[in-house]
Amino acid sequence: MQHVASYREFGYPDANPAYTAPYLWRVVQTLSGRLGPGVRVLDVGCGNGYYAGQFLALGCTVVGVDLSAQGIEQARRAYPDARFEMLAADDALLDRLDVAPFDLVVSTEVIEHLYDPRSFTRGCYAALRPGGRFVCSTPYHGWLKNVAIAVGGGFDRHVSALWDGGHIKFWSRRTLFQLLTEAGFERPRFAGAGRLPYLWKSMVVAAERPLDT
Repeated sequence: MQHVASYREFGYPDANPAYTAPYLWRVVQTLSGRLGPGVRVLDVGCGNGYYAGQFLALGCTVVGVDLSAQGIEQARRAYPDARFEMLAADDALLDRLDVAPFDLVVSTEVIEHLYDPRSFTRGCYAALRPGGRFVCSTPYHGWLKNVAIAVGGGFDRHVSALWDGGHIKFWSRRTLFQLLTEAGFERPRFAGAGRLPYLWKSMVVAAERPLDT
């Protein structure tokens, strides 16, 4: 579990949504496919449980995992009908939860914080049933946006080395595509979220675990 060593308590004083929620949730929901009763969802890096709560409100059965004790405490208090555990995502996650594989695994704005994203992605893959879907969001970095940040003098702020527990991986569509296909996912497809096209705040990707595994 090498990515555990990268974790620093983010801090969740309450169960309010993060600032990313207004522009992320609609895209995440759209890429998640059919949602409702009978759909089992695993929220990896669930934080204070906000997104888990959104899936719960649609009738899904929801489990959330995170390494933040504060986040898990807030999530359990706010959404008692879901299950929340303080666990890392790795190859053994499903065994630790002692449950059947999930229909949908979701992770929002987590992967950019991890030293070992390959272990994380393998864990998400292993937690899915064959044919299940993985939906992941992370800050968007493309050529046009990177140029705009540099020209605007925002580089030091955007990639600040002084943000304790901040972003340490800056993903492009190409690198995220490679990560997912290495883990075994098929048909990764992307959508932008927030701001203008190609200056998006985040990108959201959906991919499937193959049916024949």
